[in-house]
Amino acid sequence: MKLARLLRHGIVGLSLASALMATATPAGAIIIEKIVAVVGDKPVLLSDLRRRARPRLIMVAMQQPDPARSAAGETQAFKDTLDDMINERLIEQAADKAHIGVSSEEIDRAMKQKADSLHMTLAALMAEAGREGFSEQDYRDEIRRQLLEGKMIQLRVQGRVRITEADARASYTRFVGELGEESPVELQAVALQLGATPQAALARQALARQVVEQARAGADFCELVKKYSDDVQTRDTCGSRGLQPMKALFPVVRERLSKMEVGAVSDPIQIGDQAIVIFRLNKRQPIPSYSQIKDQMMERATGEAVEHQRKLWLDELRRGAFLDVRL
Repeated sequence: MKLARLLRHGIVGLSLASALMATATPAGAIIIEKIVAVVGDKPVLLSDLRRRARPRLIMVAMQQPDPARSAAGETQAFKDTLDDMINERLIEQAADKAHIGVSSEEIDRAMKQKADSLHMTLAALMAEAGREGFSEQDYRDEIRRQLLEGKMIQLRVQGRVRITEADARASYTRFVGELGEESPVELQAVALQLGATPQAALARQALARQVVEQARAGADFCELVKKYSDDVQTRDTCGSRGLQPMKALFPVVRERLSKMEVGAVSDPIQIGDQAIVIFRLNKRQPIPSYSQIKDQMMERATGEAVEHQRKLWLDELRRGAFLDVRL
């Protein structure tokens, strides 16, 4: 899983979401809503697009400190988000025709399962979502969209997928190509949210240095993760998200890792103006042979085939629908 997911799905990057979405409105000004697309007879509003684009905008700000590249990245983030929203509307329309829906009980169960998977109470999960700027209704809407798409994938796409040994070997070849010449690595990380004020940021920077000192002095890194990390999803996994290709990591992280031995702890690494991350290099693993990971490659090939057929199905939906994109 890519390092970016540490920031995308954790609680890092909270203040930036508000900063990206805040716009000054002169006193007495009239705000006129803008339609950025029409799908069938339903409009997609600019306000909804801005809200849904927040996670992508956060990642752009973290990865692109250069203003020119950041502006281009933000434009692409809006386009990608709008494309997702159009697909969602098309899936909803197809689900209506098939008389398929998602009940409140199904959403409740899915939210409970999500909380359980993170070893959190449902109230704690909603509190985390709230700190990231999402209401409970926003969260429930996202769960509903995921469940509805899952049902439609099973109905319209799953039957098109047939996986063979050749597919799994082709997936393995792509997997090795993604790794390149560098062995995959497993990182354990303490992720600290910087805070909304300069004073808070300075305090977190000082705490990051203390965490590094404790780790290098022999403190149990897993206990440091539990005590200090703001990433709730990895507190119970010692800060690890499993093996990752080196090329999937931020450039500054790759540069640090290239000089580290297994067991070493990095200096604090600041990601944009949102997070400080401290890594312990837990493992470098040689690229496994196909026979060693055959089952994983079959699963990967299945996932790739489902995604391919999903895109074909969405293309079919687009050809049969009225679309007016105005972004």
